Amino acid sequence: MDTARRAAGELGYRDATEADVEALVPLVESAYRGDSSRAGWTTEADILQGQRTDPEGVRAVITTPGSKLLTVERDGAIVACCQLEHRGDAAYFGMFAVSPALQGAGLGKQIIAEAERIVRAEWGVTEMHMTVISVRDELIAFYERRGYRRTGRMTPFPYGDERFGLPQRDDLEFELLIKELG
Repeated sequence: MDTARRAAGELGYRDATEADVEALVPLVESAYRGDSSRAGWTTEADILQGQRTDPEGVRAVITTPGSKLLTVERDGAIVACCQLEHRGDAAYFGMFAVSPALQGAGLGKQIIAEAERIVRAEWGVTEMHMTVISVRDELIAFYERRGYRRTGRMTPFPYGDERFGLPQRDDLEFELLIKELG
């Protein structure tokens, strides 16, 4: 349904374009870093400072073949986004951000379900993969309630690469979570 005909408050989904970069970077930053992120529950402000992403990182997701940044709008404003990347029989789900003012109202559940539907329909994948910082227990529990399972497979956090933030702890690593898509 096009935006003009969408009911007030209804979510709309579309692939981001380069024209959206200016709006998407602050959205992602607001969901994870700094004091604004504390308004929601997905904040990483206590474990990471500095940036979560930058215009080049967002642009790369938008322009890389087999990758898209799903943009979520409500009443004409971008309120959320997530990265979807085709990886063989699986899709990768990342850069998930919901405006902190709207977190806790069920939008995340709806967006994840739509992202899963899209990757099954467009790419025919059988699994969705994501990586989550292993100390983010509340966030991992949220994904487990959505059907994702912990694998115990860890990858190191990129310490020393400020593009990913400034770690406030020395025990950060990413855990792979997987969901079978039926």
